Amino acid sequence: MIYALCVGLIGSLIFIYFHLPLPWLLGSILATSLAVRFEKLPIQNPKLFASPARIVIGLTIGSSFTPQVLEYIGSYFFSLLFIIPFSAITIIAGLIYYEKFLGFDKKTAYLSAMPGGLIEMIIIAEEIKADIAKITLVQSSRLFFIVVSLPFIIQYILGIDIRGNQTITTSVVNVNLLELIFLFVVGIFAAVFAKKIKLSAAFLIGPMIISIILHLTAVVTTPMPDELLKFVQVVFGTLIGFTFKGIKLSEVMKTLLGTFGHFLILIFISFIFIVIVSSLFDFDLLSILLAFSPGGQADINLIAILVGATVPYITLHHIVRLFIVVNIAYFFAKKI
Repeated sequence: MIYALCVGLIGSLIFIYFHLPLPWLLGSILATSLAVRFEKLPIQNPKLFASPARIVIGLTIGSSFTPQVLEYIGSYFFSLLFIIPFSAITIIAGLIYYEKFLGFDKKTAYLSAMPGGLIEMIIIAEEIKADIAKITLVQSSRLFFIVVSLPFIIQYILGIDIRGNQTITTSVVNVNLLELIFLFVVGIFAAVFAKKIKLSAAFLIGPMIISIILHLTAVVTTPMPDELLKFVQVVFGTLIGFTFKGIKLSEVMKTLLGTFGHFLILIFISFIFIVIVSSLFDFDLLSILLAFSPGGQADINLIAILVGATVPYITLHHIVRLFIVVNIAYFFAKKI
């Protein structure tokens, strides 16, 4: 696992050398997805680090909820309502695409079309006897396209430099160590409790909620260390890269090509909602773009932290989308 993370780190350093966007995340994705093609390399999926990494992201998201944020929470309500039709349209469009154009059976097409909640979709797929391997590869490919394309869209189309943003983090030397240790301890307890009560994305949402409470009440005021967030990016990049391990290259290419069609549909739907929301509400374009990006909860929030977007706005939209997707998915999967 350590060797795998070192491979991811090498990819990050190459991206830094060439001044490419989000080097710690994208560099590790590219390096790992290439390395897993070589079976003799002594590397393993560093899934042991996945839950701690999610806890760190949850705590970091929570740290952006300062007392001043409370003044704006109410203004998010009407924007959040647009997540309902956004989720419904993306699911229906994806279902039609995978069933009619790629020939998936209805159950597999339905769960492949879901915009988020990979782990939850796999659990439901096991219950209803859908094609788990296909769903995993399709969902991973969608995530890959979104995570890789977003930074380039932000930097080269919107013209926002995101190579070295440090908005809600700081260098480790400026961190209050006692506060940080306390935050991590309560974050771990919150993650375990959230898992126990079967909360969706428990290791992300549980720590995030407790971090929000502690930061809103100013019990904890120290920002998260930037170095730790860089490590988390390498972990996530390596994990994403490993989703292509053990799968024939021809199958990977076929799935990537098929999923790319769905990805283009998602871009079109997202674009329509971004235009509507930006014309109706006075939120910055970058935050709206990330709020209506159908990526994973942890991954989009990580990008939001790194690019200096309005994290509370984006986080709330993705929580609502995840809640809708997971609950709709389970209800209709049983009907199917």
